[in-house]
Amino acid sequence: MTRLLEGIRILSVEQYGAGPYGTQLLADLGAEVIKVEDGARGGDVSRAVGPYLLGEGDSDFFQTFSKGKKSINIDLKSADGRALFDALVKTADAVVNNLRGDQPAKLGLDFARLQAINPKIVCAHLSAYGRDNSRAGWPGYDYLMQAEAGFMLATGEPEGPPIRCGLSIIDFHTGSHLATAILAGILGAQRSGEGCDVDVTLFDTALHQLSYPATWYLNRGHATERLPRGAHPSIAPSQLVKTKDGWGLLMCQTPKFWDLFCELADAAHLKADPRFATNPARHENLAELTAVVDHILSQRTSQEWIEHFAGQVPFAPVLDIPNALDNPYLAETEMIEVVAHPSKPEGLRTLASPFRVNGQRPVTSRAPELGENNAEFADAVKP
Repeated sequence: MTRLLEGIRILSVEQYGAGPYGTQLLADLGAEVIKVEDGARGGDVSRAVGPYLLGEGDSDFFQTFSKGKKSINIDLKSADGRALFDALVKTADAVVNNLRGDQPAKLGLDFARLQAINPKIVCAHLSAYGRDNSRAGWPGYDYLMQAEAGFMLATGEPEGPPIRCGLSIIDFHTGSHLATAILAGILGAQRSGEGCDVDVTLFDTALHQLSYPATWYLNRGHATERLPRGAHPSIAPSQLVKTKDGWGLLMCQTPKFWDLFCELADAAHLKADPRFATNPARHENLAELTAVVDHILSQRTSQEWIEHFAGQVPFAPVLDIPNALDNPYLAETEMIEVVAHPSKPEGLRTLASPFRVNGQRPVTSRAPELGENNAEFADAVKP
């Protein structure tokens, strides 16, 4: 596969999910990502995250976010560790961290210090709340952001309790923003010869994801509220529906798809029903619409509807994680990757990279052992 970021070197003081997720995207595309880990403290904390361990200092969780990277064992608070790190900065394009906002300056990971070593270095910071405000010293995690940014009261049934997304979507969004900021910084440095600090935060990312409901509130005073079945706030039907064997998600986002749904579901009469003839009418009569659509879709299983609609109507079955990963479509799209691992003779099955370059997904390798690449960089401090 073409490695688009071949020759780009990134030093990353990273741990857990958000930062490693972002740098793994860059590793997938060919960047050399070097995890800077303090062995005396166990390195990246995710190495010990259970319940599934792969031996000492390794876990399924850790492998999820650090495939294709290298690892060096450095104590940034020691003179020798700082000397090695600074030597590597001279050869790097970016220094990345996902520490608490008050930590990068204390550890000398910001542009204010590193520009003297490498004027083109890009210092990328991912933190909970940022480095320059009253919350800089606060710890922060994905679920806290979902709570404070309005996500949990925008999810679930109207009369139900607040509900978080079952996955750490703010971590992953922020990691993606981090990767974008790193690449933008490197591109800018290549053009101008001068690096910079770039920052992304969990809180800013969460708030930014409020998107159009935020614009509605800021300009119209409209507070978007939860609707039954997770229905869209302005389009109908765009919600959970009942099928013969469970649940599906139907999204008639345009009049065209509503018309196609009515035709393919043998319900052409609904197009003439004044309650459902237009999108505003359908949304105003959402309870009645839900009952009618449930009755129609309950005649077949979710899989039968998938096959019947054949991509003409936006519809998906609601699957649990096992069925989502056992979906035969994943084999067609090559979304499962097997990497060699000493603790798994049959190989470690993981999700493949979301990228394709010239039609090919990246082929990666297992995440590194703590300090596995120390010898490779041992001579960096020698004159």
